[in-house]
Amino acid sequence: MAQVKIYGLRSNLSKTKNKLSDVIHQCIVKSLAFPKDKKYHRFIVFDKDEMIFPNDKSEQYTIIEIMMMEGREVETKKDLIKSLFEEIYRELNIENNDLEICIIESPASNWGFRGMTGDEIKLNYKVKV
Repeated sequence: MAQVKIYGLRSNLSKTKNKLSDVIHQCIVKSLAFPKDKKYHRFIVFDKDEMIFPNDKSEQYTIIEIMMMEGREVETKKDLIKSLFEEIYRELNIENNDLEICIIESPASNWGFRGMTGDEIKLNYKVKV
């Protein structure tokens, strides 16, 4: 299970939301060996006066948080982060300086879905990659 939150300015994300979601999902599928049909993305948008960020960021400044069950290898997570930087720049021309990515992990027992906890459920994909 992985859930993605994308934060940014409304003026930017309203133009890029669908393409950005597709690129993020492609990277997750590739790096985490994630099923293509498991896509959980939420966009949290702000008007310019509601989001304060450093002067060295442009209006394309975007924060991506990926919440997932723990178990992936360090190199797998690094691969995901690097592929996100590369593909988002390639596909959307968002500079690396305007992109921040954070992976947040928690034990499977802290997740609940389909009426069960994550450590009890049988998944159709591997977490330990």
